[in-house]
Amino acid sequence: MTNKLVVGISGNLTRPSKTKAFISHIAGETANRIGATSAIYDIENLGPSLPAARRLGDLDPAARAIIEQLVGADVLVAGSPTFKGSYTGLFKHLFDLLDPSSLRGKPVILAATGGGERHSLIVEHQLRPLFGFFEALTVPTAIYASDRDFADGVLVSEAIHARARQAVAEVSRVVGTARSVGLAA
Repeated sequence: MTNKLVVGISGNLTRPSKTKAFISHIAGETANRIGATSAIYDIENLGPSLPAARRLGDLDPAARAIIEQLVGADVLVAGSPTFKGSYTGLFKHLFDLLDPSSLRGKPVILAATGGGERHSLIVEHQLRPLFGFFEALTVPTAIYASDRDFADGVLVSEAIHARARQAVAEVSRVVGTARSVGLAA
């Protein structure tokens, strides 16, 4: 039996990052719930070969290894800080390098962070269509957290914690159902 893996990928461009901490929290909760391990990455982890890459083969070996984990994960937790109403450019560039069928049927939790509530629809208007293109299985509950939901870089909003728990429960049912009918990887 293979070990299950939850991969979190954050589109943050700076460290420390509330977005990466948010993705780490959700991925950790998911891994605990489904009995998996988690691996968390951000754009910085992909290194200097990402911006100039035109295809996966242009990435350095460390970046390709991260992509292999992302594509091979049992569950993906994907999120980005909001910039001008959308995800970061390098986050999109990362997904531009993937084969369109590489995420087909993969359970995905969508999350984003932003300065205020006016950016909250990024998950529905930007992230969900991106993963819809890949035919990924995004769970119904997406999670958006604004600056006021954090204190000293830590998520403190009970409402956001509740949404995260709801998304984790949804993805857990999907993974459990796939496993019970023999569809899990």
